[in-house]
Amino acid sequence: MHTRIGVVADTHSPEFLDRLPDRLFEVLRGVDLILHAGDVGGKETLEALAAIAPVEAVRGDHDAGSGLPLIRELTVEGRRIAIVHGNRSRWVEEPETLLWTLSLGSYRPHAGLARDLRRRFVDADAIVFGHTHRPHVETLEGTLMFNPGAVHQWNPQTTARRLAQSPGWFEWSWLQVARHLRHYGTPSAGILTVSRSQIVPTVLPLESGSSAP
Repeated sequence: MHTRIGVVADTHSPEFLDRLPDRLFEVLRGVDLILHAGDVGGKETLEALAAIAPVEAVRGDHDAGSGLPLIRELTVEGRRIAIVHGNRSRWVEEPETLLWTLSLGSYRPHAGLARDLRRRFVDADAIVFGHTHRPHVETLEGTLMFNPGAVHQWNPQTTARRLAQSPGWFEWSWLQVARHLRHYGTPSAGILTVSRSQIVPTVLPLESGSSAP
């Protein structure tokens, strides 16, 4: 017996995306449970996902006032799964973002995030996180570290839209870099197939013609 879990993160809808992409609903069709790793964007998103399957969501750094918890821990098929967004304190995040901006996007601000989370959740069989907008599948000391990537990805159109919303100076600065990048991430989501013996992760692109990142 196994349980299929849909995993999404960084939907930012309707914050940056007007609506969730149709492809996301195709990817999630038939799952038994949905985990949202934060930066939801609005209750409309959770309501749309709940029409597919029960949703367990956590609060991201863009979800102030949502009432969502910072952490959820649950057991599925006897396997312990921790869910967290992955953002750290502003004293870590802002210097890292500044270095990314000054390096014109070449610096990797979240290189140590997975290992930091592993230290926080020592008893978890899997740790689901978001925040980086990049898929991440890795086993650290027997624990699956899984980031499904982001449903919302920055590109010239989305950065231009955000810049038109009068962001603060710090966000404005890194958006100037983001809108000139040559390569942009592919929107994606994930599936965890959980049984008592294993957890099998899959990252699925949300754009037709794209391969898994």
